[in-house]
Amino acid sequence: MRAALGLAAALLALAAPASAQQQQQDYGAADADRRAMLDRLGIADTRPGADGFNRDAPDAANYDEAKAGNPTLPPLLRFADGAPVRTASDWTRRRAEIVELFDREVYGRVPVTAPRIDWRVTREERTTEAGLPVVKRWLEGVADNSGWPQASAKIALRYTLPAETKGKAPVILSFGFPEGFRFPGPPRPPEPGPSATEQLLRVGFGHAVLVANSVQADNGGQLGDGVIGISLRGRQRAPDDWGVLRAWAWGASRALDALGMDPRVDAARVGIEGLSRYGKAALVTMAYDPRFAIGFVGSSGAGGAALYRRNFGERIGNLAASGEYHWFAGNFLKYAGPKTQFDLPVDAHMLIALAAPRPIFIGAGTVETGDGWVDPKGNFLAAAAASPAWELLGKPGLGSTRYPPVLTPVTGGAVGWRQHQGGHNNRDNWPTFIGFAERHFSR
Repeated sequence: MRAALGLAAALLALAAPASAQQQQQDYGAADADRRAMLDRLGIADTRPGADGFNRDAPDAANYDEAKAGNPTLPPLLRFADGAPVRTASDWTRRRAEIVELFDREVYGRVPVTAPRIDWRVTREERTTEAGLPVVKRWLEGVADNSGWPQASAKIALRYTLPAETKGKAPVILSFGFPEGFRFPGPPRPPEPGPSATEQLLRVGFGHAVLVANSVQADNGGQLGDGVIGISLRGRQRAPDDWGVLRAWAWGASRALDALGMDPRVDAARVGIEGLSRYGKAALVTMAYDPRFAIGFVGSSGAGGAALYRRNFGERIGNLAASGEYHWFAGNFLKYAGPKTQFDLPVDAHMLIALAAPRPIFIGAGTVETGDGWVDPKGNFLAAAAASPAWELLGKPGLGSTRYPPVLTPVTGGAVGWRQHQGGHNNRDNWPTFIGFAERHFSR
């Protein structure tokens, strides 16, 4: 749990300006923006989230499975009027209903004023990596801010391709950090075994990194800048305007546009990967952009692949607080007061199902090794509850409703799952995911 919160703090530090005074101003601006949204919604305040630090607190985060609950989920394969969804054609219409609910109530809508992105290659080099010849490229995507010059965004994208593969290379695009970024604190020892990039290159895949904060800062006090700021053109967000998770997903789609311009990239086999809040963004990307061929969603928790209706780890009250509210549409705050998670017309299984029939791999660590905050079992149960969408479309889903033992992959269908023992990371699941991707891409 503390590992998850430590990563969250590190990501916030990454988004924060260097000046402590400026940082304080941004926090103040975030509080003011959140307060203005609550006033717009007619809400006095939201309920507090789970306390992840003090186990003796009245609202301490729950890690007892017996207290998690076994909630009834909103029906996936029924239309809003209660009629059953029976065919692929029905699913197309039901899918549109679900997208509208997530647009309005959870992640927000991408406005027509979202900026055009003009990409340019800033650097290219041929070198070796992991003993293999590679081509490395650095791109910058400049957002057209002619409609509102007071805001700007320069999107950072870099990628590495194997130089000697036959034909076009599949690519896994990750939400990540600026080049050279290091988490705060003393230097960490190198991770054991080959890096994810090396593992990908050795099977003929390329690897790309989109710097999420270059699309939109992870700070409610900076919503007036970045692609959201350009689109708002000086006004405050409406309750159904896009939040930062939707902006990051939109940025991934623009990165896919850029990757598709390179004839060495197989644009039909580009996947999306992320961890923690970037795992949430990866799942949102898969849900909204059907061009992504596969997804790797790690430790995404509430707001991602974990069920809102379970009481385990992070709660909606945490997501609605000043440090995270900006990830979502303003309307989402209603479900942390006066409404509850049980009033939400959607849950995480419906978000996962929007990826069907494409393959998607979901993973997490264990409660004991520090990943309880993201509710690993809640992720698995959501994946299982989403699987009927694949089955309706003629694909095997997760293939199991029984929570498997740790380190036991469930990867026989188009929905994959594995729980590792490495804590809050994707590192320990990369080998399983790569095997999963190879099988599906070879088909």
